[in-house]
Amino acid sequence: MKACEGKTGRVFVIRLEDGDIVPDCIEQFAEQNGVSVGHAILVGGIGAGEIVVGPRHSDMMPPEPMFLPVDGAHEVAGVGVLAPGEDGKPVLHIHAALGRSGNTMSGCLRPGVSTWLIGEVILYEIVGTNAKRIKDDSSGFALLDVQGK
Repeated sequence: MKACEGKTGRVFVIRLEDGDIVPDCIEQFAEQNGVSVGHAILVGGIGAGEIVVGPRHSDMMPPEPMFLPVDGAHEVAGVGVLAPGEDGKPVLHIHAALGRSGNTMSGCLRPGVSTWLIGEVILYEIVGTNAKRIKDDSSGFALLDVQGK
């Protein structure tokens, strides 16, 4: 395990509107407001897009992602970690559970999903930390990198 310490900075309450794309709009908001590292909580509705539901084969690198489409309005509860990529721009890694009519699917929202009617986000800024995302050659993922004190 690797860890670093930071402190809570500003806290933002964000209302996503119908059709806003997650995670793009949260990353844009963070960049516009100078938030480099943070923690996001999302509740509301998702209407379209697709999510990653795991690697097709657990023992193959780089992994081949499996996608599921989001077809129609779903309730959503999600949580994510925001950290700068190698270009310095904020990148949100967010996973969520989406439910509709008694059925639930969960996965990574990285490919992009659109808000249905409303999404509510609390974005906690974390200051004084050196967390960033670095591309891992084996997996191809931009993994969280921290340098402990």
